[in-house]
This record gives sequence, C-alpha cells and structure tokens, in this order.
Amino acid sequence: MPSGGFRVLHLVRPFLSILPEVQTAERKVPFREKVLYTVISLFIFLVCSQLPLYGIHSATGADPFYWMRVILASNRGTVMELGITPIVTSGLVMQLLAGSKIIEVDNSVREDRALLNGAQKLLGVLITIGEAVAYVLSGMYGDISDLGAGNAILIIVQLFFAGIIVICLDELLQKGYGLGSGISLFIATNICESIIWKAFSPTTINSGRGAEFEGAVIALFHLLITRTDKVRALREAFYRQNLPNVTNLLATVLVFLIVIYFQGFRVVLPVRSKNARGQQGSYPIKLFYTSNMPIILQSALVSNLYFISQLLYRRYSGNFFINLLGKWKESEYSSSGQSVPVGGLVYYITPPASLAEMAANPFHALFYLTFMLTACALFSKTWIEVSGSSARDVAKQLKEQQMVMPGHRESNLQKELNRYIPTAAAFGGICIGALTVMADFMGAIGSGTGILLAVTIIYQYFETFEKERASELGFFGF
Repeated sequence: MPSGGFRVLHLVRPFLSILPEVQTAERKVPFREKVLYTVISLFIFLVCSQLPLYGIHSATGADPFYWMRVILASNRGTVMELGITPIVTSGLVMQLLAGSKIIEVDNSVREDRALLNGAQKLLGVLITIGEAVAYVLSGMYGDISDLGAGNAILIIVQLFFAGIIVICLDELLQKGYGLGSGISLFIATNICESIIWKAFSPTTINSGRGAEFEGAVIALFHLLITRTDKVRALREAFYRQNLPNVTNLLATVLVFLIVIYFQGFRVVLPVRSKNARGQQGSYPIKLFYTSNMPIILQSALVSNLYFISQLLYRRYSGNFFINLLGKWKESEYSSSGQSVPVGGLVYYITPPASLAEMAANPFHALFYLTFMLTACALFSKTWIEVSGSSARDVAKQLKEQQMVMPGHRESNLQKELNRYIPTAAAFGGICIGALTVMADFMGAIGSGTGILLAVTIIYQYFETFEKERASELGFFGF
C-alpha cells in the first residue's frame, strides 16, 4: 500500500453512502432527451434564483458578494444566495490538493476517482453549511436577535438544500444525462440574463436628472423621443454615468466578436493509427487550451478575498494590516448599501471604473493589468498539470489509442507536444486575461470576466451540440 497520502481519501468512505449521488447513465441517452434534461435543470435553477428565502427580515446589509454575483450565478435574498460558490470552491481546493500531491490520487483506479468525487462533494456540502452560517451570523438578513433562533436555522436549512440541489443538477448533466456541466450552464445563463436586462430593462431610476430608464437601448429611444436637443440626447444615451449606456453595449458586442474570433485559433497536429493502415487523424491544440478555467479560478480567488476583507474591515477597521488588505466605503449611488473598495490590495485588483479613473490613477490600472495577466497565466499552467491535459497526459492517451505522429519516433511524442501545450496554456491564459482587462477598461456590460465566460461556455455548448448531432446521424469522426 502506498504512503500515507492514500489514507486521507479513505476518511471519505463512510460518508459516501449518505452523500446524494446521481447514477451514471446505463444506456446511451438520446440527443433529444439530453436537451430536455438540460432545459429542465436550467428551469429548476432559474426558479430557485427567484424564490425568496423564507424568514429573512431584510436583505439590506452590505452585500459582500456583489462583485461576483454574476459569475457565481447567485441571486441576492433568494434560495440561490450561494449560487455555485460551494461547488467551485470545493473543486478548486481538491484540485490544488491533488495537484500538489498532498492527497495522492491515481486517476486510473476507479475507486480513487469515486473517493475524490465524494471528497469534493463532501467539502462542497461543508462549505455550503459554513457559508450559510457565516451569512446569517454576519447579519446579512437582519440582526440575529430580531430573526430569532428558529428563523436563523430555517434560513441555513434552505441554503443547505439549495446547495445540494445545485450539486445534484451539476452531477446529473455531467453523468451523461445532459449536455455540458451544470456550473457552465448556470454561469452562462446568469451572465446573458444580466446583459439582456441591462440593455432592455424597463425599470426607471431617478438620479436627479428626471426619471431615466435603466436599460441602455430603451433609454436611447426614450431620450431621443423626449428631448428636444437631439445631439445632446444622443451624447447622454452614449455616455451617461452610473447606468448602462450604449457605448457599454457596443463594447460588449465587440468583446463577444473578438472572443469568438480567437476561439478558432488552433494548431492541428497530424496523428495516424499504428494498427489500421492509412487511418489519419488530427489532434487540435487550441489557443484557449484551458478554456475558461483560469478565469473561474481567478474569480474564485478574488471573490473569497473580497468577502474576507469586507467582513474584517467591518469589524476591525482601525487595524493597520486589515487596511492594508482593503478599505471599503459605501457607494453613494446604490440603494442596497453596496460597498466599494477604496484602498489596500483589494482596491488594486479591482478593475478601474472608467477611462477617467485610469488617467487619474495609472498605477492602479497597471497593477490590475499585471495581476490579471500573471494570475491567468499561472492558473492556466497549473490547471493543465492538475486536470490531466498536460503534454505527458496527452502523449499517454495517444499511445493508449495506438496513435503516432508521422515523422516522429514514439519517444519524441511528449517532446513534440511539449513544444505546443504549455505555450498554448500560458499564452491562452494571458490572452484571456488581456481580453478581460480590455472589456473592463471599455466598460462592457457584465464585466470582462463575465462576458468571456459566457462566450467560451456558449461556444463549448455549440461544439457539443454539433458533435452530439453528428454522432446521432451515425457519422463517426475524430
């Protein structure tokens, strides 16, 4: 039996029987059924996103997750308060533990995979409970003394069950009943919803210049119809502050197009089968080799930093080290008492709000740019090691499928792949970071991170969709 690393995973075994689990699909699920399952899962998620939590007095306190709501698919004051935070965080922790060899996992052993999955789920459940308790205790739903013990426990139970539902839906889709993964689906839906809402929202907001529509497109028509000075009306629709404007909308569309254009960049390596003569194939290495993973990891890191910094700052705002981590103040435009970082490390890893702010504080913009690029490149590099898509793993897979590269000896396969994969991962990570920064600087709706995630996820869905449809037609293709 290998060294002590294994025994850590074995601690999970007694819990496997009580953890919720979706059985792997026994038969091949037809394409139509997969689409149906995916739509139903999405419907359940959307209903949960609108169901208000029972027993809360007020959801008025500052919202520490405001920045990450869109990306973590969560909705304030509803059952989906935690969104997919627990799954993403537990996945992040387990991947890092397995990648740094603190927990030894042999991915070729079925039991090990089951135990790792179980551990990840167990951790997700524990994080759900932990976060629910932290939310209630930190007074996000009103003072504990006002809520009373019964209500406080009720809220925690609701959040806990919502967490379990999300874990099950994600597993349902991943086990072959649906398309893609629950996490991606929920993130993409949430982001698209927020972009559409900010473009066409009919709510009016009074910001001192008379009633204005929140949605950028509706505001454009409304200003053009009601104002006499058409040029000024146009200028206002394009550049109004603190509300979505037409420039933001155009920036969003531009970023969408750029990302789709970049999706097509790939290096195709020719491979052929050793056994079947003349069977040619290709192994594409995309520029976005790790897809949107670096961004999800970077968001999880930043959101946890924001959360911790805000809770600490509320308690001990006088402490020098806590101010070094981040200073917060309430934003004057928000109705929900939204805090924004105004100093410390957290302020520097927040995108500058506008071009004017960039000009006023170029160091902030530079620091943010450097942070995003290095974080995305590093996460990309570590992610290929952890997720089993590094050159070594790919070479091993190709060998198992009896594939060789024409003109190269078998021993050189890994060396050849090593020329492309780490570069594609790091450079792809940097490109993703750069696109995010660009979108943020241009003020695209739904934040650069959000748009990038939405586009890459929709693109993956499109590819899966095509692949599924092709295989249904009985067409076998590499």
